[in-house]
Amino acid sequence: MENAYSEQTVTSCNPAYPSTQALPGYTPQGNSKQGHPPPAQSGSRVGFGNPASLSPAPAGTGFTVGPSSPQDDPPPEYSNSFADAPHNVFSEKAIRRAFIRKVYLILMAQLIVTVGFICMFVYWNTLNDWIWKNPWFTYALVPVLFVLIIILSCFENARRKVPLNFIFLALFTIVEGLMLGSTTVFFTADAVMWAVGATAFVSFGLSVFAMQTKVDFTIAVGTIWAVCLSLLAFGILCAIIRSRWLQIVYASIGTLIFAVYLVIDTQLMLGGNHKYSINPEEYVFAALNLYLDVIKLFLFILQITGLGK
Repeated sequence: MENAYSEQTVTSCNPAYPSTQALPGYTPQGNSKQGHPPPAQSGSRVGFGNPASLSPAPAGTGFTVGPSSPQDDPPPEYSNSFADAPHNVFSEKAIRRAFIRKVYLILMAQLIVTVGFICMFVYWNTLNDWIWKNPWFTYALVPVLFVLIIILSCFENARRKVPLNFIFLALFTIVEGLMLGSTTVFFTADAVMWAVGATAFVSFGLSVFAMQTKVDFTIAVGTIWAVCLSLLAFGILCAIIRSRWLQIVYASIGTLIFAVYLVIDTQLMLGGNHKYSINPEEYVFAALNLYLDVIKLFLFILQITGLGK
């Protein structure tokens, strides 16, 4: 009775499909005009639990048949390199600015100590007379100075490890100040003060020029080193000939060369678009380079002012 009731209901509700008892062997195929699919077999669920009922996906579509497996690879993590790039650039610029501030603070401390030693030797008459009577003091400081320069330049721990780097740098600054002070004793106080003022003015102007110019002077490091060796040979010649005008020419060329050196070392410290730059961890080495450039400028300018008078 139950089967007969269901067949009658289907027949009465959808008269387009006759009952299976009326047409034996006929299998309904759906309405092809309306695009309806054929009815599913009883007891089966298309796409679920009956793999036999699944048809393979057309080739080239990129689809696979069946539910996804939990063992499939997860989707790649989202990353936006363009969004992270400004942050990285900002971090590098902040590190470079902190490095520049640290270098200039160290350099200013070194120059203040050095000027203090110079003034002490120039204006303290007792010390001045003692240096005149004991010229060996200046020559004794030269090998100590070279040893400290080699240690700070060649040994990484000596210039990077705190507080060892500051200890060696302080020793170098004291020795350099003593040597410069003992050297200025042989010049008049006016010539020394003129040289100090001219060095400060030239160094400030060259530093501003190095920061503003678009010309990359760091690529000329090898060339300026060769010129410096030529200057050394010229200095030996001047020591042999002992000509006043030849020494003035030597001091003028030396001032020009170390002015270029100051620009190069400043751009090495600045980094940025320059070809070569100094690692931000090498703040002691950068301060040492700038300090030596300023000292060499002072000595050559002092020689010009002293010989001019």
